[in-house]
Amino acid sequence: MKKEALFYRKLPQRAVRCQLCLRLCPIPEGQVGWCRTRQNRGGVLYSLTYGQVSSLSLNPIEKKPVYHFYPGSLWLSLGSLGCNLRCGGCQNWEIAHWTGGSLAGQYLPPATLVCRAKEAGARGISFTFNEPILSLEYALEVAPAAKEQGLLINYVTNGYMNPVAFEHLLPFLDVWRVDVKGSSLETYRRIAPVPSFREILSVTEKARKAGIHVEVVTNMIPRVNDREEEIRGIATWIRKALGPDTPWHLTRFYPHLQLSHLPPTPLSKMERAWSLAKAEGLLYPYLGNVPGHRAENTYCHSCGRLLVQRQALQVVQNLIRYGRCPCCQTLIPGRFA
Repeated sequence: MKKEALFYRKLPQRAVRCQLCLRLCPIPEGQVGWCRTRQNRGGVLYSLTYGQVSSLSLNPIEKKPVYHFYPGSLWLSLGSLGCNLRCGGCQNWEIAHWTGGSLAGQYLPPATLVCRAKEAGARGISFTFNEPILSLEYALEVAPAAKEQGLLINYVTNGYMNPVAFEHLLPFLDVWRVDVKGSSLETYRRIAPVPSFREILSVTEKARKAGIHVEVVTNMIPRVNDREEEIRGIATWIRKALGPDTPWHLTRFYPHLQLSHLPPTPLSKMERAWSLAKAEGLLYPYLGNVPGHRAENTYCHSCGRLLVQRQALQVVQNLIRYGRCPCCQTLIPGRFA
């Protein structure tokens, strides 16, 4: 379904400039923007994928991954089409690298989506799978209705969003789970074609300052962003800009798409990155895509007690009570039942 976009301005000769993400695409009449989900029709910019749901499932929040926000809770998770980065190793490339044309999935009116979340017993709605920034018009209609029903809102995002557009989403956000792919522009450009990446960090800092729960993910790609100076750079930014209690998920890369020639991330490299994160002062670094590893679990940062034991996406046990460690009563950062 198409719907007029919210964030754009008109240019001469019926051209427009999209202002949703940081690409700020100038779009001549009849053309689409870089993400392929926005088209200029007669000097009016339209979202071509409004309400188009390509994937819909009830998932534990650990799949995002998010570990410090109601562990074990279930979220109605939806994806649409398109992305404003199109990373070469994308695991969801079938929908994220949509090239236009026929629309996969189905149209779900906002009220229908909220009803399905309530019927499923979900804690909230998670915009995920492809880049949810491109679904902002839809999210801004879903979110108020979801809030009225006591549902929470989670964005699983690359963070490449215009701050002006972000301000409209901010009042409805509960969780901002953001990918940070590197600590330098050179590294970012080896993963995705972006003119700059600092704005991703500043938008995330704004979310944290607004009281939104923030967790960071870095997919460690061999020979791309797994150097120690890169890991230290991200860890330093998290500690200084977001706080040492911000969870950081270092996830194992598996070969996909244009990066199929690379091997999976060696476990030894991941464990070294985890140690670097701890040495930098981060309280809650995690390792992901390594089922059964102890670094999937949550331990009290004060006394070291095992608090949340995980096996892949499942919470085996959760000993946190009223947000505190049952052993030393230290307050654990996050939100817990």
